[in-house]
Amino acid sequence: MAKKGNSESRPVYCSEQGRLCPECGFAVGQCRCKDLRQSMVTTTDGIVRISYETKGRKGKGVTVVRNIPGDSAALKAITKKMKQLCGSGGVVKENAVEIQGDQRERLIPWLQQQGWTVKRVGG
Repeated sequence: MAKKGNSESRPVYCSEQGRLCPECGFAVGQCRCKDLRQSMVTTTDGIVRISYETKGRKGKGVTVVRNIPGDSAALKAITKKMKQLCGSGGVVKENAVEIQGDQRERLIPWLQQQGWTVKRVGG
């Protein structure tokens, strides 16, 4: 028995339901992906919160920026600018930006220049 190359493959067609969405697995007419994406966009109170976290990262600290207004494309663009400003790596996870290292002192003034109210959370 030969192994398939992609262990995470999903069916894209079912003889009973027809074409299936590759993301959620439901029939195209009953696709829930759009609803899930809209529910991920959260309403915020207008305050951008910035913190430093080490839990679950094997002692490596990251600066976490939450509640940045905008959609996912805008969040990715802002993340790119923050990474360039800090000279370090980073990623968008669960509508929050994680920048490697303790970058709060660099990011707080920059976020305020963007016109957002910034609140430092934690130590």
